[in-house]
Amino acid sequence: MQAENPLAVIFIPKKEVQAMAKAKYTRGKDGFFRTKIWDGTYNVDGSKHRVCLSSKKSSADLEKKVNDLKAKVKNGEVVQQTEKMFITYAREWKTTYKDIREGNTARMYDNIIEKHLIALDKVKLSDIRRMHFQLVINNAREKPRTCQQIALTFRQIIKAGIKDKLLPATAYSDICEGIDLPRYKAKEKRALHPEEVESIKKATFSSMERCFVYIIYGCGLRRGEVLSLNKNFHVDLKKGILNVQCAVEFIDNSPFIKEPKSHNGFRQVPMPTFLTEFLQEYIPTLDGPYLIHMKDGSLMTKSSYDKMWLRIKKKMNHAAGGTDKLQVIYGISAHTFRHNYCTNLCYQVPSISIKKIAKLMGDTEEVVLKVYNHVQEERENVEKVVNQAIAL
Repeated sequence: MQAENPLAVIFIPKKEVQAMAKAKYTRGKDGFFRTKIWDGTYNVDGSKHRVCLSSKKSSADLEKKVNDLKAKVKNGEVVQQTEKMFITYAREWKTTYKDIREGNTARMYDNIIEKHLIALDKVKLSDIRRMHFQLVINNAREKPRTCQQIALTFRQIIKAGIKDKLLPATAYSDICEGIDLPRYKAKEKRALHPEEVESIKKATFSSMERCFVYIIYGCGLRRGEVLSLNKNFHVDLKKGILNVQCAVEFIDNSPFIKEPKSHNGFRQVPMPTFLTEFLQEYIPTLDGPYLIHMKDGSLMTKSSYDKMWLRIKKKMNHAAGGTDKLQVIYGISAHTFRHNYCTNLCYQVPSISIKKIAKLMGDTEEVVLKVYNHVQEERENVEKVVNQAIAL
């Protein structure tokens, strides 16, 4: 007698399969077969989120729906059903991921959400479409830079919704691609013009105004870095060095001390002779610790800084031959001085390396290379090079 094969395939008639499926799910009094199953997502407390599947047709039909959902869960295709509004999710996203960022960056996201995305406060997250994205852009179309920030924020929110399984995997391409953005061209950074440099020497600055101008001109520090300089910790007159360890950030009008944006921000910057000599006379006159300060010696507020900077520009303009009604010097900011510092150093390459310039600037080599390439373009005598290259 031949032994039975334990691995033999047993064929079950279709009717019997249906009968087995019927045995798995029971029809309710309302005529529906129902079951609850995990949809691949989680509740706020970390527990598995389950959804109710039903079928009025048959238990086998319900079983097919269960298997289909399990396959979607396995393939990461499941989206959790939610009634959450888009603006609510946007605020939660900002609080979770962006409030830990630099103050100005966090405020940018807050501004975009509360002033622009708020237009979608009646739209559910699950109902967001490309037209909503385009609508918000159109509302701010006269401000290209703001449109860039809106697009940056909107796209990050959609990506987060996909990762949280609140939006389908195709949501980014469906919603974020093909958006018509106005052209935005960032203002070209420039160095100081010769007449602007000359006006620094001639201007009738106050001692504190001159201190600020000399530092941004002679050391290329950022505005916030200068405002945080403490005579007791950051100025080494014997070595002729400024120790950059922090910066002032304004929240509304109030100043706060913060660490530099990155490790590159911590640095020692040599002072030119004119700055060292000036500080040797200026520092003994200070009652408080800060080089740039309020009348009581405390950190300078945003409004006081703005007034000081207006005075500086006005005095430079007058020194260059302008008047209150005639602007000879215009379009300069503290960052213009920083860019000027970097440009002047780039003219000294290879006596100083790009890496060293980046270290002095507290910035990346990529940023310095952009300035250096621009300097090289200006130095090129195109006509002479072309004639030499194609001479007969």
